[in-house]
Amino acid sequence: MDMSTRKFDVIVVGGGHAGCEAGLAAARMGLKTLVLAIDLDKVASMPCSPSIGGTAKGHLVREVDAMGGQMGKASDASAIQFKTLNTKKGPAVHSTRTQNDKNIYHRTMKQVLEDQANLQLKQGMVERLVVEGGRVVGVVDHTGFGFEAGAVVIAAGTFLSGLVHVGESCIQAGRAGEFASNGLAACMRELGLEMGRMKTGTPPRLHRDSIDYSKLEEHRADETPCFFSFSSTHAPLPQLPSFIGHTTEATRNVVMENLHRSPLYCGTIKGVSARYCPSFEDKAVKFPDRVSHQVILEPEGVDTREMYVSGLGNSLPVELQIPFVRSVPGFEEAEIIRPGYAIEYDYVNPVQLKPSLETRKIEGLFLAGQINGTSGYEEAAAQGLWAGVNAALKVMGRDPFVLDRSEGYMGVMVDDLITRGTMEPYRIFTSRAEYRLMMREDNADLRLTEKAWDLGLVDEESVRQVRERAAAIEAEMGRIRRVTLRPTPEVNNYLTSRGTTALKTGVPLDQVLKRAQMDYGVVATLAPPEVPVDARVARQVEIEVKYEGYIDRQLAEIEKFKHLEKILLPEGFDFDAVHGLSNELRAKLKEVRPVSLGQASRVDGITPAAISVLMVHLKRVEGE
Repeated sequence: MDMSTRKFDVIVVGGGHAGCEAGLAAARMGLKTLVLAIDLDKVASMPCSPSIGGTAKGHLVREVDAMGGQMGKASDASAIQFKTLNTKKGPAVHSTRTQNDKNIYHRTMKQVLEDQANLQLKQGMVERLVVEGGRVVGVVDHTGFGFEAGAVVIAAGTFLSGLVHVGESCIQAGRAGEFASNGLAACMRELGLEMGRMKTGTPPRLHRDSIDYSKLEEHRADETPCFFSFSSTHAPLPQLPSFIGHTTEATRNVVMENLHRSPLYCGTIKGVSARYCPSFEDKAVKFPDRVSHQVILEPEGVDTREMYVSGLGNSLPVELQIPFVRSVPGFEEAEIIRPGYAIEYDYVNPVQLKPSLETRKIEGLFLAGQINGTSGYEEAAAQGLWAGVNAALKVMGRDPFVLDRSEGYMGVMVDDLITRGTMEPYRIFTSRAEYRLMMREDNADLRLTEKAWDLGLVDEESVRQVRERAAAIEAEMGRIRRVTLRPTPEVNNYLTSRGTTALKTGVPLDQVLKRAQMDYGVVATLAPPEVPVDARVARQVEIEVKYEGYIDRQLAEIEKFKHLEKILLPEGFDFDAVHGLSNELRAKLKEVRPVSLGQASRVDGITPAAISVLMVHLKRVEGE
């Protein structure tokens, strides 16, 4: 086959959230990069909820931003509602969420890709990969035209053998109205990658003017927006409300009386559904005692009358979706603009991947996003950045970039995927992160921007600001630990006005700040620094002081964790030669091929005794 004379360092297949971040990362590292998308009018599309973030997902967006990614900036630029979730809980689980104008998000992201140096954006459907000697060397599109590359990132979303289901209707599509990618799916199977099927879906869109809002509860944006990007300073779009309603017994009855017409329950759909974002059919069947379920009505943009209805995802025939929707109070006259649908698609079992997201079977081939069995724009974007960086490093001959579970939610997600795999669409949660107190949204830049600078992902000004903020936090922490508050009338009047006890003797300022009723305001009022500190510095100081004991304990846990992570298993380690392991454990270890004892300890079914056996064998091998 004659390849095109156009050669690239990195080719990214797919223009969704994973593909955008992968392409931008590789290009920003100085590599000649090509992003191939089936439809350039759908770059960074939001085919399901027009929103970004949420519990734990917001952490991923902040980490992508701290690493020089684009999702946070595009989200802030297109946000029509900012919300901070879990504010009544500790700072570890505070999470940002935005409702977005999906068209502005798409246009914003596409323009960034078009303007990015070293990056070319082209329309084309990749039909097959070109592999020579076990290494990918290029791709061929549906016209037979080829492109050469040193590394390829597949970020195909739901397009691999995609099937859209609406009742008895089944259409080959990657999303409603878009071509499915059947050739690439077949090619990947032929190359020996183990693949499965998953299912997701989206609810109907309703006409804004057909809703009776008097029967719904209005929810407005936060008065003070909390931005995703550390560089954002203002919200350019008007802030619009969302509305909450509830389904009725009639809603459930429409579904239960017509389950035989739902492809999810009549046997048409074979893919595994998302547990944490169930269709209404699943809710009706699996929660038979629940008469009512919450629905959230959200605008899809400032210049559209389409409203997204979270909670009403279904794949019923259109003629049944009408009474189904209209059974919800407030929706009695609702007009469906776009029906809901289910979609099933191929994914690759992620235990076949290295920590860099490179496939073990094909050198230079990286996978990112829903192809790895995940759900969500945020999970996709984080994997895209990770894969794009590592594809670039592969071409450059440098060591891969990997975060461990103590360094970021990205590290937790990738480790979960490659170590445990997934049989259902994977979603990130704060509960998945053992060290979440150290991996908060608010300190993502302090954790990761220095690493991004070393990789060439951020500019000098960005890393300078982070270094200055880190120094300011350290200086202010040191200062307040040296200050002692005396029981003066001014001090005690302030303390009692804040609902806490007065002082009888001198008390270190940091100990006063630890009190439940106190925030950094006690420092700013009773012992302010000579030069007022930035609000972000003040927030970090408050958290570090208040949670000092918990942080110290978590740091000790991280030290123990890192001990096992540092004990590496050599590539090609012979698990069959390890005496004392059961055949079942050997099979699991050979499938995952962990790179360290730490990763081995997280393989399903591995016991502390098995880790001890591995450690003894490793020492014996190293001593020979």
